[in-house]
Amino acid sequence: MSRRTEARTMAGLVTYRGAVYPWHCDHVGHMNVMWYSGKFDEATWGLFAEIGVTPTFLRTEARGMAAVQQNITYKRELLAGDLVEVTSRVLEVRERTIRFAHEMRNTENGEVCATSEITAVHLDREARKACAFSPQIRTAAEKLIEA
Repeated sequence: MSRRTEARTMAGLVTYRGAVYPWHCDHVGHMNVMWYSGKFDEATWGLFAEIGVTPTFLRTEARGMAAVQQNITYKRELLAGDLVEVTSRVLEVRERTIRFAHEMRNTENGEVCATSEITAVHLDREARKACAFSPQIRTAAEKLIEA
């Protein structure tokens, strides 16, 4: 395993891999901010699946997740044709909320292109309010918190 691959793996769980397409780019020629948000959103669902918040769980248990805060830092531009990988890690889990971070890298050179920190709330869709995570989900999320 190369040092670059080892460093990427140690940064968190790989939750998204994809490419930058020409239609992702704006008039300046780099990926537009809306696509960073979209790729981070896809990574979020990959992370949620790892802790048991799967589409099936959300449908059968009438649950949902809602982002209540997101902070994105843009570090390097991405261009059409670039390949990207997002790694994710849980920062904190509470009774009804989870805070996690994503790191987007250009897979060709290993550079960090953007980071995102998100706080999300677990919802009861029928009651239309926040609810507690099950013990299984909370335990799975806590296992992903880096020491």
